[in-house]
This record gives sequence, structure tokens and C-alpha cells, in this order.
Amino acid sequence: MIKTTVYLPEDLEVRLDAEAAATGVSKAELIRRGITMLLDSSDRPKDDRPLPVFRSGRSRSAQEMDDAVYDHIKSRAARR
Repeated sequence: MIKTTVYLPEDLEVRLDAEAAATGVSKAELIRRGITMLLDSSDRPKDDRPLPVFRSGRSRSAQEMDDAVYDHIKSRAARR
């Protein structure tokens, strides 16, 4: 897990403390659950495409991609 800091208004902190005490669930776990619920219910489209995320307009073979990358590197080196 990654540690982060969250600033809460005092009234929300009081409510969070009360919920944690009443349920026996840590405040950190309640915050994680709340964030998960928010993100899972989001209407924002989820982008699950594999990398790379750019689109060239047409499919290319691995060799064509290698050639394009090599040509790009070669042309940049020639400009120096």
C-alpha cells in the first residue's frame, strides 16, 4: 500500500471516528472503502486498453514499428 495524507473537515473527522468505533473498522479502511465505492460508481468511462495507448490510424507489424522507431532515432541523430 501507499501512504497518503487526507485533510478532513472537523465534522467529517468526528463522524469517521464514530463510525470506526461503532463498527470496529479502522478509519483507514473506511476511507479506502469510501474511495472504492466512489470510483466504482463513477460514470467516467474506464480506459482498459493495453499500452501503448496511441493510435496510428492503421495496424503495423512489429517489424514496421521497429523500422519506424529506428528511422525516427536516425533522423533525430542527424539533426544534432
